[in-house]
Amino acid sequence: MTTKMMIAGLALASTFGLSACGTVQSAAQADCTAVGLRVGTPDFDACFKARVREREMDYSNTFLPSSN
Repeated sequence: MTTKMMIAGLALASTFGLSACGTVQSAAQADCTAVGLRVGTPDFDACFKARVREREMDYSNTFLPSSN
């Protein structure tokens, strides 16, 4: 295989990998529904907001504030 073909293959593989991840919001929704919460309930809304915040903090490479 030539170098150009290998680079193109790696770029294609990384594109598919990133597109499979979805959005922060869809991942947060999946997390909350996985524990049995229903969309539209107050518990779901609280879970969803917390999970979005946690995931955004994870992806930003910053630390969550401590509870102290």
